Amino acid sequence: MSRRRSLVAVVSLVTLLAPLATACAAGEGDSTATSSARRLRLDYAYYNPLSLVVRRQRWLETELRGTMITWVLSAGSNKANENLRAETIDVGSTAGAAALQARANGTPIKTIGVYTRPEWTALVVPKGSDVTKVTQLKGRKIAATKGTDPYFFLLQALQEAGLKGTDVEVVNLQHADGRTALERGDVDAWAGLDPLMAQSQVDAGTKLVYRNPAFNSYGFLNAREKFLTHQPELARKVIDVYERARVWIGEHPDEAVELLASEAELAPEVAAVVLKERTEVGVSPVPGDEQRAVLERILPTLVREGQVRSEQEARTALDTLFAPDPYRPASLTCSTCPPPARVRRHGAW
Repeated sequence: MSRRRSLVAVVSLVTLLAPLATACAAGEGDSTATSSARRLRLDYAYYNPLSLVVRRQRWLETELRGTMITWVLSAGSNKANENLRAETIDVGSTAGAAALQARANGTPIKTIGVYTRPEWTALVVPKGSDVTKVTQLKGRKIAATKGTDPYFFLLQALQEAGLKGTDVEVVNLQHADGRTALERGDVDAWAGLDPLMAQSQVDAGTKLVYRNPAFNSYGFLNAREKFLTHQPELARKVIDVYERARVWIGEHPDEAVELLASEAELAPEVAAVVLKERTEVGVSPVPGDEQRAVLERILPTLVREGQVRSEQEARTALDTLFAPDPYRPASLTCSTCPPPARVRRHGAW
């Protein structure tokens, strides 16, 4: 009798566990589908003011209850691309040129949106420097972060001045370290990035020796292709909240300045320069002809300076970089909806 009861108990237990075992087996080999359904990993960056608004307002956390939202700080486009390549984040902020370079060199990303048109970089020299034009930088040390817009800006500036990348000594430092090297006198110039650049002007009296807004590529919001395949609805949600942030900045410019100052630890007047004078927020969020034209101009420089594996791969990357039309804000896909609110354009170009 005792043995019979034990046998019945075992059979009952197996019967209860069988559906669970089957469910587990069905999920094997589909880690993206099972884990990504519960999480969204994206970056925020001081050079991307929209990301700061979305993170502070907690719109994603509110609208995607049950989804684990993770925020990762990007110190530069190169770091955002590294995290996208390592699948540490699903959506990341880069400059347009950095996105093109990354895809050309094998990083499987697509651009799903445009967050700003910034003048976020220039060539910077220390207070008291005798350098007044780009040609005077020949043979000198210049700090720059490879794989980012400031570095590509430097290459374009050198080319315009009749110089090549090999005519200067590029010291590859992350943006903050480049600023420190400049202010210490360890380098002769720095391909700067706001808001660090604007703060350096105030704190150390550094000077912008060369500016050219046309050499700055747009701010691109990029997503991993696997993420777009498995979680397209989350990608669209990110685009939608970014548009809310764009409108919010237009309606609350002073609060946006306060937010940037707080997050990046800037003086309010520095944050105002960055956001109101050097950042155009009121741009179309959909990547298109304007952004392609900028990348077409930069592409030959990337090829000539060996920043991409081949010209053919770079051109293929350009042709396939932008995500298809479904990745548009809801406000731009509704044919009967009123047009989205336009954001006041800050500064002059």
